[in-house]
Amino acid sequence: MQKLIKEKFQKTSTNSSRSIKKLLKQRSFVVVISILLTGLGASITSISFKTGIYFINNWRLELLNHFPSIAVLPVFGAIGGAIAGLLIKNIAPAAKGSGVSQIMGFLRHKKVPMNLKVGLVKLISGIIAIGSGFPLGPEGPSVQMGGSVAWQMARWLKAPLAFRRVIVAAGGGAGIAAVFSAPLGGFIYAIEELLNSARPVILLLVVITTFIADSSADIIQALGLDPKAGGFDFNLGFLIQKEYDPSVFFLPIDFIYLVLLGIIIGLFAELYSKYVLVMQKLGKKWYKNKFVLKMSICGLLLGSIYSFLPSSFHNLDELQKIIVEKNTSIEIAFLALIILFITTGLAAASGAPGGLFYPMLTLGGAIGLIMGSWVEIATGHAPSTYIFAGMGAFVAGCSRTPITAMFLAFALTKNLLIMKPVLISCITSFLVARAFHEESIYERQIQIELTE
Repeated sequence: MQKLIKEKFQKTSTNSSRSIKKLLKQRSFVVVISILLTGLGASITSISFKTGIYFINNWRLELLNHFPSIAVLPVFGAIGGAIAGLLIKNIAPAAKGSGVSQIMGFLRHKKVPMNLKVGLVKLISGIIAIGSGFPLGPEGPSVQMGGSVAWQMARWLKAPLAFRRVIVAAGGGAGIAAVFSAPLGGFIYAIEELLNSARPVILLLVVITTFIADSSADIIQALGLDPKAGGFDFNLGFLIQKEYDPSVFFLPIDFIYLVLLGIIIGLFAELYSKYVLVMQKLGKKWYKNKFVLKMSICGLLLGSIYSFLPSSFHNLDELQKIIVEKNTSIEIAFLALIILFITTGLAAASGAPGGLFYPMLTLGGAIGLIMGSWVEIATGHAPSTYIFAGMGAFVAGCSRTPITAMFLAFALTKNLLIMKPVLISCITSFLVARAFHEESIYERQIQIELTE
């Protein structure tokens, strides 16, 4: 059965490539406009998403300066979950979930609504849910929003169905590019995970779209629409934007340590994938169609859990930062590993509109910090790249996309030297996790999220 599906997919990909080549010859203007609007639309929605989360999250954190966490976080979580749930249930049910599995389902010819209404509800509900304390990331919704914008642009321009599929995948990759400032990561993700294609004409369309999204996102950030600094200056032009600037060196002995890290994270990543999937099945079984109630209870539970934790856990950006920069203890890193493992599964079980890539990166970084400390105690030496290698390896193990994971880790530092050690752990983790199950967490989520 799996072989027949792959053969059908390959045949469809071949036909799509021919249709696109024909379209490029006959209606090149439509292709150019579709690509420009898709890239721009993906960057605007992604930046709006991050900005909205930033403001709601800051409001929540400001209240914590005046009231005890037990009085703020559970209430914020419950109300935010209820509002997000009501928006999704009453306006666009297709907006629930991570967003990645929805795009993958569409590209695998499943009936998944794709329009601006879905993208807009995903945007607003995701801002509310994540800003209210659901420990999820902006990348999953950005993938779905980018794909929805792309589908709508292609439909308005009356592009052929074969081209719509490719531009939807490109829009999904553009969402990744805009969120992580990683055009290569978005490009590789669209090819590696969404399309499974390497045909030249398709590669060209996707890479142009993701680079447009990344560049326009940098310019939008420079205009002040995003509170975080961008990668563009009106006087100096485009700049290299580094989120972290670690001291990187790679020794031959590090190869062994990085393989060991990849093995451990590969096992952990598959365990995490199974846990998230089990939680989603239980959430679906227990609550059935009571989506708003499920979101409210989950928000209340998540807020209650985080209210008893140190303040660094109240802001996931800050938690990731102190782990990556080693400004915390091993005990806090270990606590972060346990808490994020449990709570992201709870959040995913609720159907909240949020992605798993961001918590995956933090989980991988925590494992890298813990392992690095233990290896240094035991041997006197640990690779300087252990944290970033752990971040990439965890994403690779869960998503089965080692090249994408490497580029996402690279995007955080923009240091070429880090790519080799990160790739070693990514490939090792990918192979270990794949030995237990061939499909990624997102491919397995399709069966759960798209049958509800």
